[in-house]
Amino acid sequence: MQFDDDARLDTSEVQDVRGSRIPGGRATVGGGVVGLIALLLGLFLGVGPDQLGLSSGDRPAPAASSFAEVRQSCHSGRDANTRDDCRMVAVVNSVQDFWDAELARRGGSYGRSTTVFFSQRVGTACGTATSAVGPFYCPGDRKVYLDLDFFEELRTTFGASGGPFAQAYVVAHEYGHHVQDLTGTLGRAQDGRTGTGSGSVSVELQADCYAGVWARHATTTPDESTGRPLISSLTDADIRDGLDAAAAVGDDRIQERFQGRVTPETWTHGSAEQRQQWFDTGYRSGDMGRCDTFR
Repeated sequence: MQFDDDARLDTSEVQDVRGSRIPGGRATVGGGVVGLIALLLGLFLGVGPDQLGLSSGDRPAPAASSFAEVRQSCHSGRDANTRDDCRMVAVVNSVQDFWDAELARRGGSYGRSTTVFFSQRVGTACGTATSAVGPFYCPGDRKVYLDLDFFEELRTTFGASGGPFAQAYVVAHEYGHHVQDLTGTLGRAQDGRTGTGSGSVSVELQADCYAGVWARHATTTPDESTGRPLISSLTDADIRDGLDAAAAVGDDRIQERFQGRVTPETWTHGSAEQRQQWFDTGYRSGDMGRCDTFR
């Protein structure tokens, strides 16, 4: 995956609070057994940690970062080709440019969301969470939360092959939840059930499909600063990395790895095969209308 060197990055779509302290409250999502359970249950759930029953109940706002790494360092597509955090800024810009145009084309409107880069723990409108929860979208403040160290966990703990597009898939999946929130389908996850026919699984698979739809159009969506696509190149190998990442976080793969058995009745995200299938459906069709995972 390559970015146009001359494109300007919009860092206003990312809030960098890495290294900041959370004012007030206490985080009850931590390391050890609780952290592992939070990671397994919360990974890509698409809702905040309060809905996992793991929040302290306090809702502090993220503190302003004294480091401001993103704003200082991420200016152009050239930076995105050399730095992980700048790459994430570029992906956020590309994903939102696409959904802005796509929802407008369908007669709707898209509200921009902020991605918050944090380290260790963060306060959200959905509660206080630590990195153990994994990336998540909080509908309470309509923000995506991401600890960049997760990408190393994706490779070493979950066995994904890694690569820049595997990271992009994660971000695009979370923004799929934002689109669901805007279009009113996110609430369908709250049917109180788990398993293959649950609303939670359908919501997660649809977000995978939406990530694929974006990927299909990533190299044709124009960037405002240049009029050219922000992402200049996306190869078959990149797509394979995305599919591999989707499979690595399938419920069956996670359960087999961490508990030694597969229990489909407890699934919340879908199997490795399902996650790959729906990402592929979105990518091959390029049509969000083909992402009806609720049927």
